Amino acid sequence: MTGPGPLPGFPIDAVIVNYRTGPLVVECLESLAAERDGGAKLRAIVVDNDSLDGSADLVQSAIDRNGWDWATLLRAPTNGGFGTGCNLGIAHALRQDGEARAIWLLNPDTRAMPGAVSALASFMEATPAAGIAGTALLLADGSPWPYAFRFPTVLGEFERALRWGLASRLLARHATLRAMDADCAPADWVSGASMAIRRELLEQGLRFDEGYFLYYEETDFCRAARQMGWESWYVPQSVILHIAGQSTGVTSADANSRRVPGYWFDSRRRYFRKNHGPTYALAADVAWVSGHLVHLFKQALRRAPRQDPPRLLGDFVRHGFFAGGRH
Repeated sequence: MTGPGPLPGFPIDAVIVNYRTGPLVVECLESLAAERDGGAKLRAIVVDNDSLDGSADLVQSAIDRNGWDWATLLRAPTNGGFGTGCNLGIAHALRQDGEARAIWLLNPDTRAMPGAVSALASFMEATPAAGIAGTALLLADGSPWPYAFRFPTVLGEFERALRWGLASRLLARHATLRAMDADCAPADWVSGASMAIRRELLEQGLRFDEGYFLYYEETDFCRAARQMGWESWYVPQSVILHIAGQSTGVTSADANSRRVPGYWFDSRRRYFRKNHGPTYALAADVAWVSGHLVHLFKQALRRAPRQDPPRLLGDFVRHGFFAGGRH
């Protein structure tokens, strides 16, 4: 999808956090190079989270071979997680010449579609209240994934776990996942796979909470930005191809064949306890477990095959109810 031409007053720095996905990072950079060839004012910072698989060398070799003087590789000393990597990239971008008006977080398994940068820059230039802007996403097969999100709530957790059409219709305004249309619109939060952050917001001191290793950090970030008076927007004119879950497997096509990693549950617990307190977090856990048990009962009645990752309920309970007072 082709958007309007890039505005000279709104250059963007992209930050890509890599963990053992070097070839995908190179392909992402190739798509950004095409955007630059089309006139976009764009630079890129790749943060390698101590991959130890040759990813960093592969990316640096591609940068050197292609003469991408607009791209920089940073080698993190440890893998501190997504938020930590983003903070490293953001700090580097802000230390540069001050030209970039926004920092655009991109997953390594993304590709910028033609005109994506221009559309994103034009929107942010025209919408000064937007501290954060998320783009439209395409799945690996090219089909659209037109969603933003509401902040998680107790009823939202119940609806998500229950997976029952009638209940989902009744609880639609509480559902965390929010279907979007073809117009730009504000949302509670947007996917961190492709999320631009206005420089002024970052200069006010907001950073990712490094207590999250992976997942929920962008939800927490958008909530904090709202509390500071900034809006988050969904911008469908800017389109990104996203091959989901390549680093973690949590959202990949075969995710249900593997157990959900502990850090997902830990991040969920941290989000609810940090932003709502332990009593609300417990209520959210009870809501999810209740909905999930009803879902399992329905599946048993239908004699339907398992739809969830192995040991999901036991892992959820262990990381939620029995996690003590820790975040």
